[in-house]
Amino acid sequence: MVVCGDDGLARRLADELREVYRQRVVLVVTEEGAEERTAGPVTEPAGTSSGGAVVPVRVSTASAPTRETLLRAGVDRAQALALLYEDDETNLRAALAARRLSPGLRLVVRMYNRKLGQHLEELLDQAALVHSPGMDRAVLDASTTVLSDADTAAPALAATAVAGTSKVVQADGVLLRAAERIPPGRGEVPDTGLCTLALLSSTTTDPAGAEGSEASGPQGPVLLPDDRTVAGGAGRGSVVLETVQYAGPALPARRLARRGAPLRELFSSRLRWALAGIVASVLALTLTTTALTDAGPVHAAYITLLDLFSINDPALDAPVTHQVLQLLSGLVGLALLPLLIAGALEALGTFRAAGALRRPPRGLSGHVVLLGLGKVGSRVLARLRELDIPVVCVEEDPDARGIPLARGLHVPVVLGDVTDDGVLESAKIHRAHALLALTSSDTTNLEAALYARTVKADLRVALRLYDDEFATAVYRTLRTAHPDALTRSRSVTHLSAPAFAGAMMGRQILGAIPVERKVLLFAALLVAGHPQFEGRTVAESFRPGAWRVLALDMATPGTRRPDLASARHDGEQPQLLWDLHSGYVLQPEDRVVIATTRRGLAELLGRHRASDRTDA
Repeated sequence: MVVCGDDGLARRLADELREVYRQRVVLVVTEEGAEERTAGPVTEPAGTSSGGAVVPVRVSTASAPTRETLLRAGVDRAQALALLYEDDETNLRAALAARRLSPGLRLVVRMYNRKLGQHLEELLDQAALVHSPGMDRAVLDASTTVLSDADTAAPALAATAVAGTSKVVQADGVLLRAAERIPPGRGEVPDTGLCTLALLSSTTTDPAGAEGSEASGPQGPVLLPDDRTVAGGAGRGSVVLETVQYAGPALPARRLARRGAPLRELFSSRLRWALAGIVASVLALTLTTTALTDAGPVHAAYITLLDLFSINDPALDAPVTHQVLQLLSGLVGLALLPLLIAGALEALGTFRAAGALRRPPRGLSGHVVLLGLGKVGSRVLARLRELDIPVVCVEEDPDARGIPLARGLHVPVVLGDVTDDGVLESAKIHRAHALLALTSSDTTNLEAALYARTVKADLRVALRLYDDEFATAVYRTLRTAHPDALTRSRSVTHLSAPAFAGAMMGRQILGAIPVERKVLLFAALLVAGHPQFEGRTVAESFRPGAWRVLALDMATPGTRRPDLASARHDGEQPQLLWDLHSGYVLQPEDRVVIATTRRGLAELLGRHRASDRTDA
């Protein structure tokens, strides 16, 4: 395996491949002057070529992933290559070069631009098909995978602010939520939802306790427990799987509001008062003219309007009453004309500024304050607006990546440094429901969260932190200091690395759900070649602590969508059957969605590769 990158995601992915999947990894980084080193000894599984030797992560440096760099890393002999540079163009050029060097290489490419990523995936798959015309469709689908760490982590971060949980993943247009359940009381029947995904560790109710991890032993969380374990987990909370069908927000059908400013902003209070004054003056003068002269109401209104706007000829030969009314109309028109002009100019300025950033409206409350409109912040903002959640953004850079998105969605934005006095107050933090600190600076996110706590002690806070160990320490400290407030600290690399690792192993990963400091993966795979599933019922295929079948793809093999993690297109029917009978016998042509641990997925993939070698 070869991993190329310029940030923490590359190192996290290399560790994931080495520790979980027991793979040899070459890590290519851009750090100048770094020497090749190993990341720690890991015993290679039995049956490998080296017979139990240590499996190091070999680290080398390169300024760019050129053809020579890829050859030096052994891409022409590698099983898979991950390109994780933050620049899309760098990943694009490297992916094309790698496909020319090794047409059958499995590629995992990190791309922020979704449309470009889709075209790149189609292009690289076509190149692989030209090299191997008889390639199996499942193998072809896995030959190129384009992922975004921002897209992978965005649902979890958005759900943390909205529902107090980051355990969310999307599959076939359905939003899956892993909801935490408190320990049931005596005589109460626990709500298991679709199924019980995990039992929480026994220390989660202790404010000073540590979250469970892979090394927590029997006190840690239990992933994918069977019914007996669930029944015996007295006093433990649980994580159950729920499905929430996505329903888009009902936007008002106002053409002008969609194109620019709302009508109520165009017709400002000054302009409305001017129009009301003109109407009242016309009515009063029309009634007076009708009463004092023999003119009809329509003719009187017409003459009044002409006099009001100084369009009528002077009434030199008219009766004195008419002359007085004309002078009075002229004076009223002169008094109202400046107000009308000022209101019209204000409306014109509002229309021109319709594309500018909005300010938080007065009286706003119950909203989410989003700090940072970079790659991750932009994706989270889009998720929140899909759920029709009111958002106020805070961004220091007026040219940030997410500013056009916020302008297009008419989301209020406060431009300024969140550490400056008054910036968070301008975002109405004292009346907010939650704070999402997603800037690229750990210290900025932490400082903003601590200050927001002083303004509103019970504010729901979620922080994006770069390093997972630092995120764990911050979470424990804030939980101890504010036991009654909901605080979450999340590392984007921690949330997204399992999905990238699973894609490198050749299976489609729908998403990852954190359970304390462990991770559950959701993957779609074909039953063929897996003796753990083929010919077995759904109940028989369940292995506690390793994997569990959740859904069945009802589409025929020729019409299956390759990417079940994406939303459905308009009018597209659901493919997945979630209410799956436990006695259903899995057939080789079936595609199933499973919940699995990282080690469980590694075992499935290892046995699948072994069966492929046997068949060959």
